[in-house]
Amino acid sequence: MSINEVFMPALSSTMTEGKIVSWVKSPGDKVEKGETVVVVESDKADMDVETFYEGYLAHIIVPAGETAPVGTAIAYIAETEAEIATAQSLANADGAAAPSTPAPVPAAAIAAPATPSQNGSNHEPGRVVVSPRARKLAKELKVDLNTLTGSGPYGRIVAEDIEVAVGKVQPVTTPVVTPAPAPVAAPVPVAAPAPVATPVVSSAVPGQVVPFTTLQNAVVRGMVASLSVPVFRVSYTISTDGLDKLYKQIKSKGVTMTALLAKAVAITLQKHPILNASYSDQGIVNHPNINVSVAVAMDDGGLITPVLQNADAVDIYSLSRNWKSLVERARAKQLQPVEYNSGTFTLSNLGMFGVDTFDAILPPGQGSILAIGASRPQVVATPDGLFGVRQQMQVTITCDHRIIYGADAAGFLQDLAKLIETNPQSLTM
Repeated sequence: MSINEVFMPALSSTMTEGKIVSWVKSPGDKVEKGETVVVVESDKADMDVETFYEGYLAHIIVPAGETAPVGTAIAYIAETEAEIATAQSLANADGAAAPSTPAPVPAAAIAAPATPSQNGSNHEPGRVVVSPRARKLAKELKVDLNTLTGSGPYGRIVAEDIEVAVGKVQPVTTPVVTPAPAPVAAPVPVAAPAPVATPVVSSAVPGQVVPFTTLQNAVVRGMVASLSVPVFRVSYTISTDGLDKLYKQIKSKGVTMTALLAKAVAITLQKHPILNASYSDQGIVNHPNINVSVAVAMDDGGLITPVLQNADAVDIYSLSRNWKSLVERARAKQLQPVEYNSGTFTLSNLGMFGVDTFDAILPPGQGSILAIGASRPQVVATPDGLFGVRQQMQVTITCDHRIIYGADAAGFLQDLAKLIETNPQSLTM
């Protein structure tokens, strides 16, 4: 006889509590090992929680819509149907009448745990891991899941894999490579920022106190943590005429301004790796990859920073497709943790709102963030002593002064400006 508890899992290193989005199984339902039983809202995404054991979902302790601290029981799973009543009475007695069985053990785990095992996942080798949406789609399209290789974190099969299998979409591959030596390409101009997020319209009722969402609480914790970091800021003016022209030429091919800016930043970071590093108590952490996070406002409040991984090595067309997919899944709260917490450098763009210049707050665990303002026509003096009109934008970098100094930041901005202003075409190579 065995009754196991389903515990609220820690889906990220900063998570202290989780919210139950929905129960996939109902009390009395049979559950298989590795099957999703509940969807939990972590700091920045909705994640599937899977059971380690076969049995029956006997009782739900925390219903959908409510929250529970990490590590607390949210449901009971009984090994047999006969034990369902025992589990329910255990719940009614608030656990006072514990069954004469071994101590309860966790019966749920997340597909992408905060502390992965040696092989990068807590799933058993050889077991197919599938998202609920992908499983449903595979059933509708009659696709054998055992014949697929997942493209999600730790080999998880996602809906896109099903669509690729039936030929609905073409696979999008993102090469994972270690940073290549800094190219000796001519400086490249960067274009004016394009919209990354639309304004969030407030539905606040005057006099009403609205509780923070899980995402907003995560942002609050991160911003408070940032207050303890000594930072400095450096601003720079960049002409974007060349980048704007390039953007107009390749926009029809699906290229976004966000991808162009991220690519320009990533290439510049190859020459300035200290700007891609972060502080730790043991010393400077030099990251092996250049992963550019870009801040995106969420419709229901808060923000999230999807990550363009290996942005220096991925071609501009793939980078743009990846960005579009990341934003769509971020707003649907379907990102995996690695897709929003693996950034090494962040971009924050308020130019689409007409903002000229602003200071961005340094994200926890990173050494730098670049704030991008609007690109506007400005009257400037030309090298031949005349006057002309140039499109210019103001950028401001915020840096962790424990590992980065003023000359480091200034050198980075100078090379970024040269890249954007001199040879933006190199961003497509």
